[in-house]
Amino acid sequence: MRKLIWTSALFPALAVLAILSPSDLRSQAPAQPAGEMKMDAHSTPSTSLKITYAGKSEDFTPATLAALPHTTITVYNEHAKASQTYSGVPLSTLLARLGVPEKPRGKDFRLYLLAEGTDGYGVVYSVGEVTPDVHDGTTLVADTLDGKPLADNGQFQLVTTGEKRPARWVRNLASIHVLTAQE
Repeated sequence: MRKLIWTSALFPALAVLAILSPSDLRSQAPAQPAGEMKMDAHSTPSTSLKITYAGKSEDFTPATLAALPHTTITVYNEHAKASQTYSGVPLSTLLARLGVPEKPRGKDFRLYLLAEGTDGYGVVYSVGEVTPDVHDGTTLVADTLDGKPLADNGQFQLVTTGEKRPARWVRNLASIHVLTAQE
């Protein structure tokens, strides 16, 4: 069972910290910075992405994601000590297909996303952090890096602009669950 704790110290606009159950913690791989993660014997490359929200879900394959309009961003990867160019579909576009509000208001700001890779690495974003109507950063579900497919670490990677380091980038991206924080 996941418990949520609200705190205003971590994120001024909306802060949600997911506290994982002991079984969740056992299944988690050690947290490694996204720029340094390598495949190991316990990781399998992601081959599809499943996004769920309010009882609905949609599966994306490399072909279905490639068919959607793409955005390109260039970000500095602190771990690689280099600028990298990613292309992919804005996460907000994929979320809108499932009915996640494109212009969140009021209770919509209780929505948060849990993005997880096949290696067990997971991160949390508030809906405001991935919505262009609220936040000026861009969060992509990337399928190419510097013009080449993301084959080494799965087919998909979650990449965000405007962060000081890529700690919340998720390689081997396999699932995104849109959940509602409870008091």
